[in-house]
Amino acid sequence: MQDLQNAYESIQKPFAWVDLNSLDANIQFINEQTKSKYVRVATKSVRSVEMLQYIEKGLHRFNGWMTFTLEETLFLLERGFDNFLIGYPQLDKLALEKIIPYIVAGKKVVFMVDQMAHWKFLESIGAVHNVVFSMCIDINMSKDFKFIYFGTKRSSIHNLEELKQLLEEMKEWKYAKVTGVMGYEAQIAGVADHPVQSYKKPLIQLLKNRSYHSISSFRKDAVRLVLSYYPTVEFVNGGGSGSISYTCSEKAVTEITIGSAFYAPSLFSRYDSLQLQPAAGFALQVTRKPEEHVVVCHGGGYIASGAVGVDKQPKPIYPTGLKLLSLEGAGEVQTPLYDPNQVCHIGDTVYFRHAKAGELCERFNELYLSRSGQLEAVFNTYRGDGKCFL
Repeated sequence: MQDLQNAYESIQKPFAWVDLNSLDANIQFINEQTKSKYVRVATKSVRSVEMLQYIEKGLHRFNGWMTFTLEETLFLLERGFDNFLIGYPQLDKLALEKIIPYIVAGKKVVFMVDQMAHWKFLESIGAVHNVVFSMCIDINMSKDFKFIYFGTKRSSIHNLEELKQLLEEMKEWKYAKVTGVMGYEAQIAGVADHPVQSYKKPLIQLLKNRSYHSISSFRKDAVRLVLSYYPTVEFVNGGGSGSISYTCSEKAVTEITIGSAFYAPSLFSRYDSLQLQPAAGFALQVTRKPEEHVVVCHGGGYIASGAVGVDKQPKPIYPTGLKLLSLEGAGEVQTPLYDPNQVCHIGDTVYFRHAKAGELCERFNELYLSRSGQLEAVFNTYRGDGKCFL
């Protein structure tokens, strides 16, 4: 952490930091672990044009972007990016029509679908503009164990019968064709091996172990079924940062989506298979000392999305030994910290890790990049470019 202190000594607080040595190590880890699979970068976990370009240069088998809205996709198209898989169904007609000229010009944009309403929307607009849209069918990889739904409420396609029904209903349509299949194994990629409540660990491991075979079997059969209708399917997408090892062992998968692993936020320190280095976070200034063993930082209420829990709070990492107060947590304008060793003084800087990846960039206009104790560059975030997509 001394390197960070040296690099950011004169930067106004609060600010978002990126350690390029750690980022490069994480990119190398991904290159080694993904082996023969291609990597599609999840833009929502990065949210910076310049950082996306930096990551692309470091990847050995880069295969495009997974974006999260039409407006974000247009924003990146305007900046020369190509090869998009929009990770979530889109039903905004005006935004879609702005992207059509790029598709006509040869840019690759693939739309996510999992039910007829999505497909019908694309078909109707394609017919008006005489353009054929590429689609990816999202199949639901979650597992319902009756006593618990293990995964995420995502796609409406839970089995082969539902998939076949969709394919049958759409096989005569002309302006929307299937070029990809996706199955996100959220119960592997999005569930840490070491939960905050340690008593849950045996149950999580049991449920993960019971999910592996069903995921593999369903994905293989689903891909075979889609290929029987669309033999020219170009890719099969799977996984996330939390399932790199498992997803890359899947023969049916051709590419894996990775985003959070680049920044390695604190949630991803709870996975056994990830050897990542903390590469990004934020820094606050100590502005108060209301009592012995307590200091107060200005700002800091950057809580991650998802189910509410202490694991979604930012974590102070330097100086060491600091802890959030359980009755206050990280606050909108101030964050009190327990300082047992009384190492902090008014005016000092405290470094934090955010719980999730890209949401950090929604709080800051710039990312300050350092390498070996030297400030190397400043990258704009989407927010710094005046954009907020969700």
